[in-house]
Amino acid sequence: MPELIVRNLGLVEYQPTLEAMRTLTAERDADTPDEIWLLQHPAVFTQGQAGKAEHLLAPGDIPVIQVERGGQVTYHGPGQLVGYLMLDLRRLGLGVRELVSAMERSLVDLLASYGVEAAPKPDAPGVYVDGAKIASLGLRVRRGCSFHGLALNVDMDMQPFQRINPCGYSGLQMVQLSELVSQPVSIEDVAQRLEQALRQQLGYRVA
Repeated sequence: MPELIVRNLGLVEYQPTLEAMRTLTAERDADTPDEIWLLQHPAVFTQGQAGKAEHLLAPGDIPVIQVERGGQVTYHGPGQLVGYLMLDLRRLGLGVRELVSAMERSLVDLLASYGVEAAPKPDAPGVYVDGAKIASLGLRVRRGCSFHGLALNVDMDMQPFQRINPCGYSGLQMVQLSELVSQPVSIEDVAQRLEQALRQQLGYRVA
């Protein structure tokens, strides 16, 4: 089985984390272990490479950072679990669409472990609960290796999503895990479950 390093980084600023992802991807070779980083960011909007300015409705005091991932604008903030996947897709024998599907299945499995029924949409990457979006996906692949990843709304301030058209969809409803379960949820527990789900779906040894 391929080697996987999982790093739980806590709350970290967006820009230095982005630069670290870019550096790892640029400098890795055929022997570099794959890495998944699980973390949270302070409040920030990120605009994908094809992002359109009209989807930023009223960013206000929240910074907007242009990035090279696919997709439109999204919001990151404390209480949202972000997973960055730095994987050698050639070594794993995966195409981009297969990786996206594996990420979506991992999120569906994770949410099912909390008793929440979720599903992807074929025409809009991400994971949804009754039509409301609970997780967003955005990837970039360079030299056969992925970076960027996914964001799952766990227990956060959802108001900033109203300042944008999330993922480029006007009026798209966003939802978070804490609204869907009766017991409190900790982001550390969610991160642990997400790690196991990703390991299973991507073929790594389950820790």
